[in-house]
Amino acid sequence: MIHKLILSNRHPLGWRLFFFLTLVMCCTSQGIFAHQTPSTIVLLDVNPKAVSVELQLPLGELELAFGHEITKDPEHLIEKFGSQLKEYLLAHIHPMTEKNKPWIVEVTNMIVGKAEQTGSGQYQEITVQLVLIPPTGESTRKFIFDYDVIMHQLVTHSALVSIRSDWELGQTNKEPVKAGVIRVDTQSSLIYPLEINLEKGGNWWTGFKGMFFLGMEHIREGTDHLLFLLVLLLPAPLVIKRKQWGNFGGTKYSIMRLLKIVTAFTIGHSVTLLIGASGWVNLPVKPVEILIAVSILISAIHAIYPIFPNKEVYVAAGFGLVHGLAFATVLSVLNLDAGVMALSILSFNIGIEIMQMFVVILIIPWLILLSQTPVYKWVRVVWALLAGIASLAWISERVFEKPNKISILIQNNYGLAPWGIFMLALFSLTIFGGHYWIKRKKNTNQSTIS
Repeated sequence: MIHKLILSNRHPLGWRLFFFLTLVMCCTSQGIFAHQTPSTIVLLDVNPKAVSVELQLPLGELELAFGHEITKDPEHLIEKFGSQLKEYLLAHIHPMTEKNKPWIVEVTNMIVGKAEQTGSGQYQEITVQLVLIPPTGESTRKFIFDYDVIMHQLVTHSALVSIRSDWELGQTNKEPVKAGVIRVDTQSSLIYPLEINLEKGGNWWTGFKGMFFLGMEHIREGTDHLLFLLVLLLPAPLVIKRKQWGNFGGTKYSIMRLLKIVTAFTIGHSVTLLIGASGWVNLPVKPVEILIAVSILISAIHAIYPIFPNKEVYVAAGFGLVHGLAFATVLSVLNLDAGVMALSILSFNIGIEIMQMFVVILIIPWLILLSQTPVYKWVRVVWALLAGIASLAWISERVFEKPNKISILIQNNYGLAPWGIFMLALFSLTIFGGHYWIKRKKNTNQSTIS
């Protein structure tokens, strides 16, 4: 009857109903495209002995499948339903090598927070950490991921699975690699497991190299770490005279002091890198990052006025402990087991030291040359002032968790550092050459007069 009314040109009610239904369909379709339901994000960290998993589950969808009201009071969700939720997850996650070789699944942590996906806007989610342990002798690089959390009840839901880190391939957690999508098959109404196969390539040597280059990259991109060390090295070639920075102390004196400072910093951050990455000490990231910025500010003040004369070695070691905790966060998020973690700490630290020494070797000769000229006083002060401004910008950014113009400027232009070293070298050669020529000419004139 409605069908006939809609198609009839002569019945006014038909046209009204037609326009009403069209309007409803348009509004509904717009709502669907404007507010897509968020998917589950599954991130895998593949290690030689286990696979760590991070599930990012949207609470609204989870509530429909879980059968309990968890969206009304998300702050107390884990307290109220933690054990039941754990049982639910274990009932719907079944990794296996084969059907007769199931893996052990352990839920290690659950945290509720806010999230956002493209097209879905902001929503509440629960992040679940799991560990998948294969049977003895079985590889973690090839397994069947039988998973139907939420989608066993909500057929429109899907899980986006990615490899976040793969130690044996040297892949870190920067850009997850898509492994596949788990969803309900529309034709069969079944949920097919996802096969994970990483057997092509990858070994312990590749993993070692990956961590080595990760350490080098962390220093290359760690502007604050290098700036602290370089500012602390600024007055190293100078001697103390009347509680002020005096003249050049000699090449041997300068090199020995520079080496002692670099070595002390290395020992300091190596100790806390080992402690932090191994999980023996777990400090919040924010205070550590603020302390790193403070260390730069103190070093900048010391480069202008000696606030801890002849104590640079101890300061470098002390603040090195703080910087090491920041280095440790890079490895701790990879969820490595003890044996792999030990090898990773070694290779990561070697990468840090080689990159650090490479930068220091590139800069030290020019500091030694400049420190023999009167111009070095102004170079030292200006460099220290710029470092102090940068440290204050980083302190502000890390305290208020909001970037500022200076921190953004540094972030956008740190790639120009090689050109800065080149300009420093050119400037040093020019100034030292001019100073040497003037000094030699003066000595020649004095000899002629004599």
